[in-house]
Amino acid sequence: MAAATTLLAGSPWLRLRLRPDAHAGHFARHIHLGRALSARSRVRASAADEPAGPVRVRFAPSPTGNLHVGGARTALFNYLFARSKGGRFVLRVEDTDLERSTRQSEEAVIADLQWLGLQWDEGPDVGGEFGPYRQSERNSLYKQYAEKLLDSGAVYRCFCSNEELEQMKEVAKQRQLPPVYMGKWATASDVEVEQELEKGTPYTYRFRVPKEGSLKINDLIRGEVSWNLDTLGDFVIMRSNGQPVYNFCVTVDDATMQISHVIRAEEHLPNTLRQALIYKALGFPMPSFAHVSLILAPDKSKLSKRHGATSVGQYKEMGYLPQAMVNYLALLGWGDGTENEFFTIDDLVEKFTINRVNKSGAVFDATKLKWMNGQHLRSIPQDELIKAFEDQWKNTGILQESDSGFAKEAAELLKDGIDLITEADAALTNLLSYPLHATLSSDEAKPVVQDKISVVASGLISAYDSGELNQALTEGRDGWQKWVKGFGKSLKRKGSLCHSEYC
Repeated sequence: MAAATTLLAGSPWLRLRLRPDAHAGHFARHIHLGRALSARSRVRASAADEPAGPVRVRFAPSPTGNLHVGGARTALFNYLFARSKGGRFVLRVEDTDLERSTRQSEEAVIADLQWLGLQWDEGPDVGGEFGPYRQSERNSLYKQYAEKLLDSGAVYRCFCSNEELEQMKEVAKQRQLPPVYMGKWATASDVEVEQELEKGTPYTYRFRVPKEGSLKINDLIRGEVSWNLDTLGDFVIMRSNGQPVYNFCVTVDDATMQISHVIRAEEHLPNTLRQALIYKALGFPMPSFAHVSLILAPDKSKLSKRHGATSVGQYKEMGYLPQAMVNYLALLGWGDGTENEFFTIDDLVEKFTINRVNKSGAVFDATKLKWMNGQHLRSIPQDELIKAFEDQWKNTGILQESDSGFAKEAAELLKDGIDLITEADAALTNLLSYPLHATLSSDEAKPVVQDKISVVASGLISAYDSGELNQALTEGRDGWQKWVKGFGKSLKRKGSLCHSEYC
């Protein structure tokens, strides 16, 4: 038997093997595909490489629900990469799931991205030279490229019924083989195809996958990733109803929008094999790929609704600040190599590099997010902070008017004790509802009040303002007792100032 012929593409990630005893038409089509899949130069993407051309990245959500924190982080990484490279950030809506996609969901996703401050340069709401930016509005383009692949022999019409396809899966299962299409129509003659077309038999477009060989990519985050082609089988790119399949749409969109870097979640990594084959068959240059790790729950499972809030909108309603969300999401799988954890969006643009993104899963810690929100809350300029407290109290009906300066004094008093602006309600209510008059009028308080309480209170306030009181509290019980004794002596008072077991 003659030896198999090997076609090695110039690119380091593709090797095709063809058998000389294959059907002549089948062989010719594979030769054509092999040429389409070949590359002129040996190129390896590297995380340290500077892009050869303009940087163009995209965030492509499906409008079938709320913006998940994982999706928000993907959008953020794309935004930071584009801004750090002086590139373009594109928003594209992938609404090919006609049954589940809604315009309401699209508007909610856009609102959440805008709240985070991730402004895009091109998108469905702002336009751009590569639009339209909704997949549902690009069907004519998909059909154009599907016909191009059909003419080249890279795809073929498949007239198999659902029953036939199920039977193929069952046979593959019995033979312990991957459940791939067995290629019934891959070698059909033109006469056989014409007969089915005349009968009006529904058909799909299937992409012709080489039966042997492998494909490799150099992922900017995960390094070299490879697949064996014999595990794939010929896959559908256009359904029998004329609707394009996700992987085909994505490839055509990324190519025609000149996307240079595809930064997305690692769950899309298996899709890369199909997309890479389509890129080469259409003669489009391959973008660089970077697959970001999943966000995990504390139990190391995939973060989901059963773990609590997972959408950006939920955290917004809970009182989180957009700058805190951006800061925390950036640290889920990325760091600048220092101990610093506090970043503004401008800091992140300046320091972000894709080669510092970790390929391991990042655990979502709600407690740390809340702490970080508190750090950002207290870093807000005073005027903005006071207005935030005012608005919160007015919205909940606690505060009717704010001309008296009450909000300023209350905000200054309460800001160090809360991490969320929504916690200001309970803090102020607790402060205002404390029964101060009843306490001072009680029999228990009478001797304390008569014992120059105003002098003691004035001394405590001075100690607090100077930082002396806080310092004593940080020194533990012994340090606190020593300070209390010294404080009593400074007031020339005999006996203990505090009868509590903690003094």
